Amino acid sequence: MSKARSKPQPRQRTKERRSAGKRFFNFVASPAIRRLIFSIVIIVLLYVLWEGIFILFGWGLIIIAIASGFLIWVIRRGELSVVKHRWNWVLGGITMAFAVWGILAFFAPGDGLLNEATLGGRIGQSIIGSPDVVGGLRVVGLVFLGVVLVIPRKVWNALKRSWRVLVRVVYPRPETIPSQFTPLETISTGIDSPEAKAIGETESSQGGTAPIPSPPAWRSQYESIITPRGWQLPPIDILDKPVEVQLDKEDIDNRARLIEEALASYGVEARVVQVNMGPTVTQFGVEPGWDRKYKEIKERRKNGSYETRVEEVSRTRVRVERITSLANDLALALAAPSIRIEAPVPGKPVIGIEVPNTVFGSVALRSVIETAAFQKIKARSKLAITLGKGAGGEAVAADLTRMPHLLIAGATGSGKTVCLNSIICCLLLHNSPDDVQFIMIDPKRVELVTFNSIPHLLAPVVVDADKAVKALRWLNLEMDNRYRQFAQVGARNIESYNKNRSPGEQLPYLVLIIDELADLMMTAFDEVEHTLCRLAQLARATGIHLVVATQRPSVDVVTGLIKANFPTRISFAVTSQVDSRTILDLVGAEKLLGRGDMLYMPTETGKPKRLQGNLVSDAEIERLVYFWGNQRQIEISYVDFDEVTEHPSSGRITAAPDPLLEEAKYLAQEHKHISASFLQRRLRIGYPRAARLMDALEQAGLVETAQPKRDS
Repeated sequence: MSKARSKPQPRQRTKERRSAGKRFFNFVASPAIRRLIFSIVIIVLLYVLWEGIFILFGWGLIIIAIASGFLIWVIRRGELSVVKHRWNWVLGGITMAFAVWGILAFFAPGDGLLNEATLGGRIGQSIIGSPDVVGGLRVVGLVFLGVVLVIPRKVWNALKRSWRVLVRVVYPRPETIPSQFTPLETISTGIDSPEAKAIGETESSQGGTAPIPSPPAWRSQYESIITPRGWQLPPIDILDKPVEVQLDKEDIDNRARLIEEALASYGVEARVVQVNMGPTVTQFGVEPGWDRKYKEIKERRKNGSYETRVEEVSRTRVRVERITSLANDLALALAAPSIRIEAPVPGKPVIGIEVPNTVFGSVALRSVIETAAFQKIKARSKLAITLGKGAGGEAVAADLTRMPHLLIAGATGSGKTVCLNSIICCLLLHNSPDDVQFIMIDPKRVELVTFNSIPHLLAPVVVDADKAVKALRWLNLEMDNRYRQFAQVGARNIESYNKNRSPGEQLPYLVLIIDELADLMMTAFDEVEHTLCRLAQLARATGIHLVVATQRPSVDVVTGLIKANFPTRISFAVTSQVDSRTILDLVGAEKLLGRGDMLYMPTETGKPKRLQGNLVSDAEIERLVYFWGNQRQIEISYVDFDEVTEHPSSGRITAAPDPLLEEAKYLAQEHKHISASFLQRRLRIGYPRAARLMDALEQAGLVETAQPKRDS
């Protein structure tokens, strides 16, 4: 009985056989055995197909082996992100490998297997095509393409330097500049040349404008573009290279954590989902959480005891007002002077909390000009201007022709004049006097007079308030004259008028720069307001655009009529919410930090965008003015605003003559005594029109002015 029990049963034998088979399968499927089997298969295939493979690939098998090893290493190490970020290096390496493979195809030993192919095999032969000059050019092209892919920036700079040298040899600089302009060699030799002295004498005899500034330390010779009329545009190297300020990433992460903890302490569930680091402020994108409601449910167990559990009944999204109302509490938690909450961020499902940086950075004018955002606008418009960088560090540029006018306001020292200077310098960098001309009004006498030497000015910078009113009258008449020119040729606007005209016949854009509107409004309120509004309404099609700045955004300066005609506005730091509402119709500008921190409200959006404005230094302005000042024509013809006909004291534009004036003159010559009632009866008109005709006859001397009777 004991022997029968110890004998294995058939079912047990079957289990043992299955377990043995499973162990054998696991052994065969182990990584080491799989690699061994794979290597044996590869060796056998190479041994069997060696002749055909070598004839096809040649020594290119080594290149394939290296590439395969690199690919296996990348996959095993999980370094696919390196391939993604350095894709140009990968493509350059592949191109260089094909070039080496093609070079091997030029060599063909005459014995062994290589009797039928070259060192590069059939594939190498297909790369070069034929072992002659054409094949060599193909290999050189592959090498050059590989180098370009690996180091594109250095290759591009080398090509630019070579092209400049070639242009300098073929077209020497003195021969490219017309004789009627002052040679640009004065940039490097100073202003003691006879031409520069002649310019200074001409200026002093035509209005006493400021002389050309003395040459600064800038002495470099730059390559730049020459327009068809012979003007030379300044290069971008005339501006200083930007210096970026690096922010502490650990400090940013700490602030994001503090925001979440501060909101949670007030019972608001929210989390920071994105961080946009700008030069002045950092915008934390906060996603609101949920308000949850719970109820307690008691359940009886089998043993008779009760168990209480909490069940979620409903949940609603946290209201935006609950976060915006905690602005001061968040500023306290972050130890920030003030914060601004943008709720919500346009186009994003988050609330933007803008916190000032611990280290303030500046935005150089050159850093924005070199961005793709500005270059895209510049490609389609001559009046492309830079504004600064947003809270996320993105460059912001605009087209002045689409604004079409710009109103700037802010307290003293907030950055208005720097903004005006950057706009002017941006236009001077890309436009000659044939493209853009300026009328600058500077009642403060110290800000815009720096630009007195540029040839773009229609007249010296206006500093007198009475003369500024005459300049506005002249600009109004110029607008009417341009409309008459457009009507003669059937053009709708300045673009269609200039479309088929030669460079000398095209009308330039006119840009009016006013640095302080409040002084003009105090001088002649009615006329300045009426003229500015008429220009803002009608001057866009004629190529006339206005850029107006004021440091007093009160309702008696920035009136409702002016605001209605200036839809694009910029507000720098102001002192109160009232001023912010006056300029933007919204609060928020009173929380700005100053030093170029601004809110920009374009025409197409209903909410302002926070920017850090451009900074252009005095040295950069001096270099730019000096560059243009040495190209001015010797004969300078300025517009004389004093020749403009005086308007009535009411400031209204003089109306056209009455069609019945000639008939009224005939009646005055025929009859000795006439009156307004007489004109009413004879001309069948109303009394107001008859009275206006009587006034016109009195001004013409055809009717004697009635004298008051004296007491006897």
